[in-house]
Amino acid sequence: MKIVVETRVHAPLPKVWHAYTTPADILRWNAASDDWHTTAASVDLREGGQFSSRMEARDGSMGFDFAGTYTRVVPPRLLAYAFGDRQATVEFAQVDDAVNVRVEFDAESTHSIEQQRGGWQAILERFARHVEALG
Repeated sequence: MKIVVETRVHAPLPKVWHAYTTPADILRWNAASDDWHTTAASVDLREGGQFSSRMEARDGSMGFDFAGTYTRVVPPRLLAYAFGDRQATVEFAQVDDAVNVRVEFDAESTHSIEQQRGGWQAILERFARHVEALG
């Protein structure tokens, strides 16, 4: 099953793309809630390139790595990647004075669809706030 989340970011497309694909920015927005944070991120932004991020609870109680391989990179419009046996695509589309960011990903079986959608949506909303705060 595919899950879709999306948001609108009121910023120029190049700035949105840059913030989504730059490790220094990823460290600032990649968390579903304030009690989590990303402590490390790396990006090799090319087809076949690897990416990874380390997400940890701020209280140190748990953490996990999220990593994969880019399967398609079309700046500044599209990213596709594989992570484990799952796939995801991220589309960036200019709509009037904003950029619509749409993420579609394969669901996993450990968490409910609602939990997965909620977590990914929260991260995407945090991303939008981060980019818009950059000015």
